[in-house]
Amino acid sequence: MARTRTTGPGASGAARLLARLAVLAAVGSLVVLVLAIGEGGLVVIIAGLLGLVLVAVGGWWFVAHRGVPRLLGALLAVAAPVGLVVFYAREGLWLTALVLVLCWGAALACARAALRRASPPRTTPAVPADPPARPVLIMNPKSGGGKVERFGLVERAEELGARVVLLDPSAPADVAALAREAVADGADLLGVAGGDGTQALVAAVAADHDLPFLVISAGTRNHFAMDLGLDRSDPSRCLDALTDGEELRVDLGDVSGRPFVNTVSFGVYADVVQRPEYRDDKAGTALTHMPDLLLGDGLRRLDARVDGTSLAAQQALLVSNNPYVSPDEISGAGRRPRLDDGELGVLGIRVEDAAQAADLAVRGTQSTALTVLSAHRVVVTADSHEIPVAVDGEALRMATPVVCTLRPLALRVRVPRDRPGVAVATPPVRWPRIFELAFGRGGGAAAGTRPGA
Repeated sequence: MARTRTTGPGASGAARLLARLAVLAAVGSLVVLVLAIGEGGLVVIIAGLLGLVLVAVGGWWFVAHRGVPRLLGALLAVAAPVGLVVFYAREGLWLTALVLVLCWGAALACARAALRRASPPRTTPAVPADPPARPVLIMNPKSGGGKVERFGLVERAEELGARVVLLDPSAPADVAALAREAVADGADLLGVAGGDGTQALVAAVAADHDLPFLVISAGTRNHFAMDLGLDRSDPSRCLDALTDGEELRVDLGDVSGRPFVNTVSFGVYADVVQRPEYRDDKAGTALTHMPDLLLGDGLRRLDARVDGTSLAAQQALLVSNNPYVSPDEISGAGRRPRLDDGELGVLGIRVEDAAQAADLAVRGTQSTALTVLSAHRVVVTADSHEIPVAVDGEALRMATPVVCTLRPLALRVRVPRDRPGVAVATPPVRWPRIFELAFGRGGGAAAGTRPGA
């Protein structure tokens, strides 16, 4: 049943004021530009865009080539911004550039604040949960550089009444089988201290038996834990969910029968993580193999069917369990404010030369090199019968076609009531919406109602 969220008293007025401030700051940047035309205002803009293009071109040469072109690319990527600053200083344009940056930055900040006020961030709803009677936690002592031992997770868990299954680093174990054995022995909660790949395997067992699942952020990055708002700096705080917890219902991804909680990557990244040396030297491995993967003998192209949309000849394709806030944020800092929207996030990339790299740098999501979609089903195909796939960072090979889907609200996640990192979505700035908030009737009040929130 659809649920409605209102903005609350005063939210409409605050959203309208912030939207008007955003418009004022945007107009201010235009005024500064017009007044500065005689003093080189257009030169500031043109030089800035040229600097951005040169950085993108240098970055492409550095990543896609070896030898002298790579060296020149590195020099260009570093020299372009330095040269831009020197140029502004020598021509006396630094003050104009600074004022333009400040005005535009203020416009974006006010616009985002207005959108947040108009449509308060939706968070995954939580319900109270009773403490489990027979929790079983699987812990990987090597995960995250030894966080299990460093934070005393075994001792802390046992003090709280949990049974701990400690993996042997010298003998690879089937964690899904261990989880099923725990269920057969009467476990009423399953949990994992480990990376996203291990989390997903046990989460699937918990979902199959409708048991709560406990995430302990003992991995290296733990994107899933981050998007749940858990404390990644101190994984022992995740154990508070055993005695003072609440429960979330979230989606669980599936890629050709294997569960995933974060992302599935195809193409360039998936090829790189297959290399044995990747774990010990990520950057070095990527730089060594990227030229072949982008332009050389290792070149691979992927086709995908994203619901009713076809993507052809992609170099890289990323499918996420619920979309990220922005395609610019899929790195370690990227966030998914919701894990229960029932949609896959899809990001396709095709950059074949320096011109396309520059176009992507300047136009962002409007570039033809980047495709951003959401979908319920993604089917990936290639010329070969089997392709490398990175599932939650784990290097695998899968037979084509590879099918990605979601199991909506399949997973019950037990979390502490106190979660310090709950995501606050930063909505994309769309200026027609800002003008509507600033000058339209109803302002932010109408935007505060969202079906299904």
